[in-house]
Amino acid sequence: MADRSLRGMRLGASSLQSEEGVVFVERTNHTYVCTQCERETVLTFAADAEVPEAWECRTCGSEALRRIGDTVAVVDHSGDKAARTHWDMLMERRTIPELEELLEERLALLRSRRGENSGKLSA
Repeated sequence: MADRSLRGMRLGASSLQSEEGVVFVERTNHTYVCTQCERETVLTFAADAEVPEAWECRTCGSEALRRIGDTVAVVDHSGDKAARTHWDMLMERRTIPELEELLEERLALLRSRRGENSGKLSA
């Protein structure tokens, strides 16, 4: 066995399939211009794909708009909903007086526990 060497492949290094007979889908390039840093990003999409008007900038994370010819697309954000926060969802379920009452109950419970623990430690 020592006179023969075992040969193998690196795991995940390359595919055993060839590209013979593979027909790639038609593609188009679209340019996006960042509204903050004015960096241009070119993205490739399938020719029949619905191309978004806005994309996230790879550099600064702000919105990049698609450039069509010499003009940059304008995106209307008037119909976008604002993200609901935890506070917004809480205010849908409770009123301020209810929250104040719950706070007082919890504080009283914590104060009573603290009083019990401090007595045990000193004795």
